[in-house]
Amino acid sequence: MKKKWLALLGAVTALALLAGCGAKKANSELVLYTWEGMFPPEVLEGFTARTGTKIVYSNFDYDETMLEKLSQAKGGDYDVVIADDYIIEQAVNAGLVSEIDKSVVTNYANINPRYQGQFYDPEDKYTVPYGCGIPLIVYDPAAVDFPIKGYNDLWNSALKDSVAITANYRVINGITLLSMGRSMNEEDLGVIAQAGEKLLRLAPNIRLIQDDNTQDALLNGEASVAFLYTSQVTQVMAENPDLKVVYPEEGLGFGIMAAFVPVNAPNKQAANEFLKYLLEPEISKACFEYIGYVNTTGAADGIVDPALVAPESAGSGEFIMNVSAEAEEAYNRNWAAFKAACGQ
Repeated sequence: MKKKWLALLGAVTALALLAGCGAKKANSELVLYTWEGMFPPEVLEGFTARTGTKIVYSNFDYDETMLEKLSQAKGGDYDVVIADDYIIEQAVNAGLVSEIDKSVVTNYANINPRYQGQFYDPEDKYTVPYGCGIPLIVYDPAAVDFPIKGYNDLWNSALKDSVAITANYRVINGITLLSMGRSMNEEDLGVIAQAGEKLLRLAPNIRLIQDDNTQDALLNGEASVAFLYTSQVTQVMAENPDLKVVYPEEGLGFGIMAAFVPVNAPNKQAANEFLKYLLEPEISKACFEYIGYVNTTGAADGIVDPALVAPESAGSGEFIMNVSAEAEEAYNRNWAAFKAACGQ
């Protein structure tokens, strides 16, 4: 009987040890969920070398895909998510985001205040910005015989069949509204319809509508003017510094990517440690120079590529925000008609 008891005790002890090992293994992993290609490998490897926590990099294609999967997981499965501002607002409102543990993220003040207090996180409870996007106009002065100063210049008939633009329907609707002196988040259906009519008048000038590598149209001479995402502006200017970058006089559209910890993240401790790691100036420098987005870590402004620091003269800009279902439908109608008119 004593032998049986000792055998049973040994089995229980072994199971407990195995369970402990399993828990340790689970806690030594951090599941990072974002788009592909968002981090230089050495940054992720550096976090693992420092903390012993292995990063499992999981990808999504669209923000909406992320939100659907996070909802299905009830705010679990993932430890750190990086997504766009408007979808983060939806995730917060759905109760899928936890507050940042600022007793761990002790360098939260490294964030540039310009990128704090935004609509998706007005009290700075939930997010760490991971780059600001400011879509801009870039043109070849050797191929355009007038100075481009803003969005309205894109409608100039001299640019027929020579303008390349990105394919975000809200942004293109938005810059059309800015060219009319209206908000990018216009809710008035009549004004949105007017923007749609103006957008149709832009169609003859459009050479290309494309999200990926839109800057190539400028580099290969297919287009003489382009409206580009921040990372594309960075790339095209690195390859041809003779091009001109325009901060449109009618105003800017801003967008912020940000990191957050889901409400039921399996490894919240490591998640908050990772957010703290991202806010270190040297780490921020490596990340922003890799992805080509505007630096949001103020503490890194002095060491990051100056091209990635937005000038104060650029102003605060306007964010694309969630709008009513009726306005959303109107924006989609504008976009469908515009693409058809462009033959794309």
